[in-house]
Amino acid sequence: MAEGEEAPPPPSSSWEKELADALEEGGCDLETVRNIIQGRQLPADLRAKVWKIALNVVGKGDSLASWDGSLDLPEQSIIHKDCQELIDQLSVPEEEKPVLLLDIESVITFYCKSRNVKYSSCLGWIHLLKPLVHLRLPRSDLYNCFYAIMNKFIPRDCFMKGRPFHLFRLLLQYHEPELCSFLDTKKMTPDSYALNWLGSLFSYYCSAEVTQAIWDGYLQQADPFFIYFLMLIILVNAKDVILAQESDKEEIIKFLETSPANLDLEDIEDLFSLAQYYCSKTPASFRKDNHSLFGSSLLGLKDDDTDLSQALCLAVSVSEILQANQQQGEGVRFFVVDCRPAEQYNAGHLSTAFHLDSDLMLQNPSEFAQSVKSLLEAQKQSIESGSIAGGEHLCFMGSGREEEDMYMNMVLAHFLQKNKEYVSIAKGGFMALQQHLADINVEGPENGYGHWIASTSGSRSSINSSVDGDSPNGSSDGKGVKSLVNKMTVALKTKSVNVKEKVISFIENTSTPVDRIPFNIPWPDRASLERHVSSSDRVGKPYRGVKPVFSIGDEEEYDTDEIDSSSMSDDDRKEVVNIQTWINKPDVKYNFPCNEVKENGHMFPSHLLVTATHMYCLREIPSRKGLAYIQSRQALNSVVKITSKKKHPELITFKYGNSNTSGIEILAVERYLIPNAGDATKAIKQQIMKVLDALES
Repeated sequence: MAEGEEAPPPPSSSWEKELADALEEGGCDLETVRNIIQGRQLPADLRAKVWKIALNVVGKGDSLASWDGSLDLPEQSIIHKDCQELIDQLSVPEEEKPVLLLDIESVITFYCKSRNVKYSSCLGWIHLLKPLVHLRLPRSDLYNCFYAIMNKFIPRDCFMKGRPFHLFRLLLQYHEPELCSFLDTKKMTPDSYALNWLGSLFSYYCSAEVTQAIWDGYLQQADPFFIYFLMLIILVNAKDVILAQESDKEEIIKFLETSPANLDLEDIEDLFSLAQYYCSKTPASFRKDNHSLFGSSLLGLKDDDTDLSQALCLAVSVSEILQANQQQGEGVRFFVVDCRPAEQYNAGHLSTAFHLDSDLMLQNPSEFAQSVKSLLEAQKQSIESGSIAGGEHLCFMGSGREEEDMYMNMVLAHFLQKNKEYVSIAKGGFMALQQHLADINVEGPENGYGHWIASTSGSRSSINSSVDGDSPNGSSDGKGVKSLVNKMTVALKTKSVNVKEKVISFIENTSTPVDRIPFNIPWPDRASLERHVSSSDRVGKPYRGVKPVFSIGDEEEYDTDEIDSSSMSDDDRKEVVNIQTWINKPDVKYNFPCNEVKENGHMFPSHLLVTATHMYCLREIPSRKGLAYIQSRQALNSVVKITSKKKHPELITFKYGNSNTSGIEILAVERYLIPNAGDATKAIKQQIMKVLDALES
C-alpha cells in the first residue's frame, strides 16, 4: 500500500491497523492473524511478518551461522547460473544485486549440504525462492522460510512418476471422472503438466502478485494438501476447453502446463472458495492415508507404501465409512455397495449396505443392468428420505481378498467408465470392517454383531465362517437373485441405557468399578484383551460411529508398549501461540495449568485447554515468556481411554487412538500432572455428556 495516500481510508484500514498492531506487539500466533485477516488481501508491508508466523520461523536462530560459507558443491556452477538468472528478473538496485545473489546461492548450497541433496535446475527451488526474495528478508530468515516450505508444503517424491501425482490423478478421477478418462486416453499423466505447479506452489507460471496472493491464502490454511484442490480447480476451470481440444498430445500438455499463468488477482478469491468446496466433498482418507507425503520425519518411510499408480480409485477406510454416515449436516456421506457373492452377503453384511452381486456382470448381464438401475434408485431414495444409509458418495466393498475381488474391480471399472463421480472402494473390504468392529466393540460375543452387521441366513456365527472362506450352511442357491435388490436397514439404533450416570460415577471415582454397559457391536478375541485393566473399564459408545471406545479406568502401571506422542514431535512443525490469547478465546471452556510428564520422567510446564470438542496442550517455551507450542490437539472423540494412578491421583493419562485393517492403533499417549485433577476430569465429563446427548438424539 502506498504510504503517502491522503484519500479517505478504505473500510479495511481498521483491520489492517489491528493486524499491524498485533504483529508489532509480538507473540502473535497464526490463529490470531487468520481471525484478523479473514481471507482479505494482505497488505504488502505486513506480508513478511505474516508469512514468518505461518511458517513458524519467528524467533528461529541463524542456521547458517556455523557454516564456513564454502560454495564448493560439484554442481555449484549450475546453482550460481540459476541464482544469477533469478537476480536478473528482479527489480533490484544494481549495488544490492551482489549481496542478494550471495544470499540466495548460500541458502541453496547450505540446504543441499545439510540435507545431503544433489541440486538440479528441474527441482524448481529458484521459483520457490522468488516470492521469498521479494520480501527482502535477512539471509537467516530467507533460509528458515525456504526450509519450512520445503519441509511442510513440498511433498516428497515430487518428480516425474512420483507418488504425489498418482494421488492427484485419483482425486481428479473422484471429482471429474470424464476429464480424468479423457486425459488417461491421451496418456497425459498429471506429472506431465503439473510438475511445476506442485514443485513451485504455482510460482513457476504465475505473476509475482498472483503468486503472493495464492501463498497468502495457502500458508494461512496451514494444510499442505490444500494445494491439491487448487490444482484441481485449475483443471476443472479448463475442462470444457480440454475436452474440445483436437490438438496433439504435446499441445494439450503445453496448454495445461501454462494455464495457471492466466490467473489474475481477482480470480484468487473464487479459486480458494471453489477449492474449499471440493475439499469438503472429499473423503478424509485422502489426507489421512497419505499424510506421509509431507514433512521431514522418517515416519513416512514406515507408512503403508501402497502403489497408487495401480489403484483403481480412491480408497476409503472402513472407520471413515461408519463415522461419516453418523454425522449430521454437510460433509461426505457414503452409500455402501457390497459386491461380494450372495452367500457371503447373506451370511453377514453392513446393515446399511446395498447388495450388488458382481458375479452377475459376466454371468447374467441383463440382470446386472437391472440391479445397477435399482442401486441408483435406492441411492436416490435414501438421500431424499434422509436415511442413515444414504449418501451421494458410492463406496464399493469387496471381501478384502484380492482373488475374490476381481469381479468387484470390474464393476468399479464399469461405474468409472460411465463417468460416475464420487466413486471409492472400502480399504480392506469386509474383512477390514469385521476387524474394525471387533476393535471398537464394548460388549461380549454372545450378543453378536448387533446393529452394525445384519445377517439374512440364520445364525450369526456364520459370519465368522464366511470370513475364513467357508460357505455357510443353508444359504441361498448361489445366484442370490432375491438378494440383489436387498432392502437396506435405514437406522443404526443405539441403546439409551443409563450411560450418563455410569460415566459420571466413573469419572468422579475412577477406582470404583461399575457394571458393564451392553452394546450390540462385535467383541474382539479374548487374546486381544490381555491388559492390566479390568473388564469393567471400557465405558461408552462410538462417537458418531467413530472407532475408538472412550473409557475411563484406573491404572496400576504405565503401558510400556504404547506410543508416546512426544516421540513423534518435530519442533520445526509446531505452531507457536500466545498463551493468554488462547486462554481468553471464547470457545475455550476450561484451562488447567499442569505439567506434561514424559516417559523418562521429565516434566514440562503446560496448559491443558478444553473446548466443546477438543483438548489442547500448550507447552510453555522457557526462552519466550508468554508463548507456547501447541504440543497436541486432540479431538475428544479420539480418546480411547483416560486413567489415573491410585497412588498418584493427580497423574492423569490420556490415550488417543485410530483404527486400521490390523486393528485399533494407539496413536498418542499423554500424561499430565494436574493440581486440580478432579476439576479437569469433571470438565471432560461435561463434554462427554454432550457427545452422549448428540448420540441419543
